Amino acid sequence: MANEQRIAVVTGGSGAIGSAIVTALEATGHRTVVLGRRSEISCDLASESSARQAAAEVLARYGRCDVLVHGAALVDPMPLSEFDLDRWRTLMAVNVESALWLARAFTPGMASRGFGRIVFISSDGQWTPPNGGFLPYVTSKAAMLGVMRTLAVTYGGEGISVTAVAPGLTDTPLARSVVEDGAIEAVVTRQAMKRPLLPEDTASTVAFLASDGAQALTGQVLVVDGGIHMR
Repeated sequence: MANEQRIAVVTGGSGAIGSAIVTALEATGHRTVVLGRRSEISCDLASESSARQAAAEVLARYGRCDVLVHGAALVDPMPLSEFDLDRWRTLMAVNVESALWLARAFTPGMASRGFGRIVFISSDGQWTPPNGGFLPYVTSKAAMLGVMRTLAVTYGGEGISVTAVAPGLTDTPLARSVVEDGAIEAVVTRQAMKRPLLPEDTASTVAFLASDGAQALTGQVLVVDGGIHMR
């Protein structure tokens, strides 16, 4: 493995945080493969069959996946008073279920090689939701931690580390499109570190978790929110 370039599969790699993760992983020597609607391997993560086909295509093209980073996420604000089951299920399929199908496809190979890294992008909003409209999103991000810890217990003996990163409100075009004007600046005043959070903050943490230096870390969530939640 030391002489082979590791293959890192990234979902949500075309967004601001996702593209920063791709850049960070490539800077540390990984060959990145992005999955998504307009990505290197096209797929609809809301569809089980599409997600499974994308995983099969990764294995057919590259022979393996050493690192899986699941960063794809729908936001779709929806308070309980406007609850819509179809929208809820689509969001859960993208944010949670697709990660399970990909992990199911890639973990056998990781286990056979005795090395694997799975990193889920969660959110610090699960501890303090910004408002009631984020009900589906916050629920999905909290669910990812349950998945993460369970997979960590399941695969730790196979050399597979499973972790999560929980970013705070990060200054991205998507964030500014769904939060109120001034929200990012207001959050900065609550942070111990008085500067806006950037995509690179999350990306560098993911790169560490994908590295050999994180081999004793599993079942953990690293909070990258400037010191709002000190856990």
